[in-house]
Formats: sequence, structure tokens, C-alpha cells
Amino acid sequence: MAREFKLPDLGEGIHEGEIVKVLVSVGDEVAEDQPILEVETDKATVEIPSPYTGTVSDVRVKAGDLVNVGDVLIVFDGEGAAARPETTTPAPETAEEAEEEVVAERGVPEMEEAPAEGAAPAAPAPRAEKVRAVPPSAEREGPVPASPATRRLARELGVDLQQVPGSGPGGLVTAEDVRAFAEGAPAERPAAEPARPSAAEEAPPGVEEAPPEPARPARAVEVSALRPSAVAVPELPDFTHWGQVERVPLRSVRRSTAKHMALAWSQIPHVSHQDIADVTELEAFRQKHKEAIAERGGSLSLTIFVLKAAIAALKAHPRFNASLDVDAQEIVLKKYYNIGIAVDTEQGLLVPVIRDVDRKSVAELSVELKNLVERTRAREVSIEDMHGGTFTITNPGPLGGTAFAPIVNYPEVAILGMARASWQPVVRGKGANAPIVSRFLLPLIIAFDHRVVDGADAARFLSLVIEILEDPDKLLVMA
Repeated sequence: MAREFKLPDLGEGIHEGEIVKVLVSVGDEVAEDQPILEVETDKATVEIPSPYTGTVSDVRVKAGDLVNVGDVLIVFDGEGAAARPETTTPAPETAEEAEEEVVAERGVPEMEEAPAEGAAPAAPAPRAEKVRAVPPSAEREGPVPASPATRRLARELGVDLQQVPGSGPGGLVTAEDVRAFAEGAPAERPAAEPARPSAAEEAPPGVEEAPPEPARPARAVEVSALRPSAVAVPELPDFTHWGQVERVPLRSVRRSTAKHMALAWSQIPHVSHQDIADVTELEAFRQKHKEAIAERGGSLSLTIFVLKAAIAALKAHPRFNASLDVDAQEIVLKKYYNIGIAVDTEQGLLVPVIRDVDRKSVAELSVELKNLVERTRAREVSIEDMHGGTFTITNPGPLGGTAFAPIVNYPEVAILGMARASWQPVVRGKGANAPIVSRFLLPLIIAFDHRVVDGADAARFLSLVIEILEDPDKLLVMA
């Protein structure tokens, strides 16, 4: 019996992809877990392994084809093709519970500091309570979702990935899961702490507790009022009427960029606030210590200091480290600080995330950001590296420009932009005879969701960032 291999649900809102390379041909003998396809999604290039051992009887795709989840890609013959027996595990009820192969390997040439307009960030990770880990005793059907680096680690440690519970999005098996399994302890998974009832809500002794009342959905009229309405879009004219044209397919990262920016711009009422930081002393501090940081394997750029200053401002103004849940009509305040850094690439902008920035020193961040850049160049950045951001920083300064209006990285609430820092004449003091001195100035722009924060909030946020940047001692103390 022929066995069809369909494009699996790759999770994270990925519904389609472009075939980059077909690694097998009709008649090839394929072993289980052998790579058979490279598919480029809007977030990364995914190397998909075979779920079967058998012979390829039909290849239904070629490089450049656009495919959707569920499309048949390759057909295997039935003789000995089954890699594992059928299981009685019930089918998942939701897309979040589906467990399919996710192999995220996409790196691109990088510029550490680049504008976030057009950035192609990954979709937000599902909530922890919706992500189901596969218990060690349960045998998966189909390939194990894990990156090539995780698979390599499993081989080195002698771990069978089929037995490892996945703690990542959609059951993704991470390197931490493999190490924990090898040490004989399951990886911990985040779980929401159940809310404790108040004293007034607790049932008196001897009285049977009534079942909880189901949550009522937000009224449709209230929800729709928080979302911009769609408008009719006229058809494009025939441009060939005026001259020769060339049509280039909108695909991969660029297509994701278009969709994500249209989503962000249509759903978020954008407002921007701009100010200038005098970073003369900070620049002297940076020049003094950059060689020592370089010896430790890092790069001490202005972005590192802005990262730290932003953390202090986010702690003082938590609504900038949030998301708006329109359906629940709630502001989700995040108690962790994962900062996305916009990265320019040949394919478009990506936003890898540095996690727990508040727990790391300037030196540690200098090394980590440099390593993230190098992993991106080496095509080792994964989908995991693009998830979980709470706030974004974008710096097109090295490319020029004195100001710009960044687009908020949905579903975040704000983005901090850095324009070009430069030496400029500044009047010190007041009056017609006040001296003019040369100072190193850094323009900063905060763009924000006006549904969650106001202009006065943005002014206070940016003022605190500037206050910290203008005093290196305060930066080291407060951040």
C-alpha cells in the first residue's frame, strides 16, 4: 500500500511554505529520519525528514512550488515502508496539540542594527497550558519535532528522541529536553498557577461547591470597536499600458514581512515620540572598554547600552512590556524581558530574541549578541530564537538617517528605534552668549500602541531611557 507524505503542520501559525530543494528522487531507498525536503516558510528554512523507511514511488513537488499544510509531497511504496506500528493515541483536538516535525535552520547575512519596518518576526509562542508534551511512554506517530542541532545532541548522548517529552511550542523537543532526559529528569514546563478564590468566594463547610460559571465571551460589538474595520481595495491598473514591467514573486521572508506589517499597521493605532540623548560620556566609556569586551568575545556597541536602559524603563513602565488581548479585553503584562533585535538580511528583516536581558550584564549581552549574529551568518538561527519577544529594538543608524517611524512588532505594544548617532554643535546654557560645544547625540524614537499607552507615558519612558544613557554610572546601577 502506498503511503503519502503530506506537508505537516509546522506549528506557530505556519500554513504554507516554498519548496527549496527536493533531496530524493523516484526509486531512492529512504531511511526513517533521512532528510527528504527543504521547505522555506515565512520564518525559517525547514529541513523535513522522512517518517518512513521505504522506496520513493512518486515526487509531486519541485523547487519553487508553494505548498500548503496537508498537500501530498512524496509517496512511498508500501513494502516495508512503515517505520513504526500504528498507535492508538487519539488524534489531537486542536492545532496546538498537533505534533509534527519542525526543523528550523535558517541563517542569513546580518547587520546587527537595522530598521524593523518589514521585519519578519515569528508568530507568538502558544500559551504554555495549551502546549502538550509527549509523555516518554507514548510513541509518536510521524517524525519527532526537533531541530538538527537537537538531533545531533541526542545522537551524541545516545538518547532516543521518540521517548523524549517535548516542552517547546507544539511539542517541539529542545536541547534542554534532551539533556534532562539523558540525566533521568523530565524538563520542567511552565504552567499557569491556578487562581485562589477569595474568602468571600470559598464555599462554607458542608456545602457542596457549585461548578464554576463558564467565562462569558466579550461582546462582539466591544471587540470589533477595538479592531480597525476592513476597507474595499480597488484592483490594480494594467501597468503595461505605460511601459515594460517585471513581476517578481512575493515569497518567503518578504511575503511574511508584507503580511506581518499589514497586520501590525492595520491592528495597532501607531503613535511615535522622539527625543535625543547626549551620549558623549557613554561613548567615551564605550571606547574605553570595547577592547576588553572584544577579548572576551563580545562587541560593545551602543545597542548593548540601549538594551540595558530599555530594561530599566520597561520595569518602571510595565505597560510597554505587554500585549493587548482584544478578545478578553485585557492587557497582558509580561513579567519577563525578552528583547528582539531587528536584523537586516539579504532575504529581509528578521527579529531574533535575546532572553532574560534583565538578568545579564553588559559584558554578557555583548558576547551573546555577537554570538547571535554569528549563528545567523552560519545559518544556525532557529525558530526558537525568533519566539517570545516582549519588546523590540531597531537600529538603522549605521545606514544613515536622523529619524524614522518604526512599526510596532505585533503583538507587542512598543518598539524603540535608534537613528544615527553623530557629533553635533550644542548650545550649553541659556542666552545669546551661551557657549557652543560639540556633543555626541543619539536620536531615539519610541513607537507605541495608543490603545495601551498614551503619549505622556511614551515621553516618560523615553526620558528615563535618556537619563540612564546620559550617565554611564547610573546605567550600571539602574540597569
